[in-house]
Amino acid sequence: MLHKNPAQSMIALFGFLFCMASAAQAQEAAPQKMANVTILATGGTIAGTGASSTTTVGYTAATVGVQRLIQAVPELAKVANVSGEQVFQIASENMTDDHWLTLAKRVNALLAQGGVDGIVITHGTDTLEETAYFLNLVVKSRKPVVLVGAMRPSTALSADGPINLYNAVLLAASPDAVGKGVLVAMNDQIQAARDVSKSNTSAPDAFRSPDLGMLGYFQGSKAFFYRQVVRKHTVDTEFDVGTLQALPQVDIVYGHANVGPVAVDAFMAAGSKGIIHAGVGNGSLAAKVKPALISARAKGAVVVRASRVGQGILARNGEANDDELDFVAADTLNAQKARILLMLALTRTSSTKEIQRMFYTY
Repeated sequence: MLHKNPAQSMIALFGFLFCMASAAQAQEAAPQKMANVTILATGGTIAGTGASSTTTVGYTAATVGVQRLIQAVPELAKVANVSGEQVFQIASENMTDDHWLTLAKRVNALLAQGGVDGIVITHGTDTLEETAYFLNLVVKSRKPVVLVGAMRPSTALSADGPINLYNAVLLAASPDAVGKGVLVAMNDQIQAARDVSKSNTSAPDAFRSPDLGMLGYFQGSKAFFYRQVVRKHTVDTEFDVGTLQALPQVDIVYGHANVGPVAVDAFMAAGSKGIIHAGVGNGSLAAKVKPALISARAKGAVVVRASRVGQGILARNGEANDDELDFVAADTLNAQKARILLMLALTRTSSTKEIQRMFYTY
């Protein structure tokens, strides 16, 4: 109702504005609901200890439990409601297909719960990129999943594990990370599981995405994204580990000068269902190894041409006639990630045409 008296109208207007301002202040003052983040620990350097505070090589990995990792970073309580679970306690060079299946099923089970908003996985750095890409293909949720490790043990003077873990929890709790696929948080940088690779034996900035670049940075306790992966992942893949008990055997043959058929023949004799050939340059096939790869394909194994170079697109029908040989080109995936995709592809089909589609999709 309008007031006929101008003074009364003015008083009513000021009263209305005061109420609106008070409501806004109350909303700002109200504590924001923190995300619930579960940390799944698997061991690695981030949980490692050395003989002294200056020991950064020659330490023992996987000696610190998940609760001690959490207690060492009390600032985690400021960014999320954190709980921990020890899934494995191993150095990551010992990661196996069985570990991957167990981890993936646990991640999917947790993310299906309404009370879990994101997951952080502490992991050794040696195979971190492989676990990340495997999960990127089989996790069935848009909720954030973040892998994190350390290049220096927890006892080192300049241990990088605590800040990496803090950033990882921050990222897993961030709404901006939803739907971005599986991520890696290392050295104040956000990397995509598909693109990242360990590129240095011991330096803190070992994790890079040399071909396509990082996704973003951490700064001031906030995650900043600048790009995102366009290849399909997580809920948009065709892979399901729900009932899988094992993965097909896929092996990697490394190309080099004077390479011969020995490795290919040995893998085939051991029952390999797929061979990744990490060739020189654009995946070239040396004269002495090519007949062995052709024979492997004739025996039913799927052969994928990859490159040992580390960057660039592997051109189909470039250094070899893939159509004629019935081989698959790895696109931009390195050999270790091509192996993961081929293993999962073989759980769905043996058609090289379909598998090539998958390599251009994921």
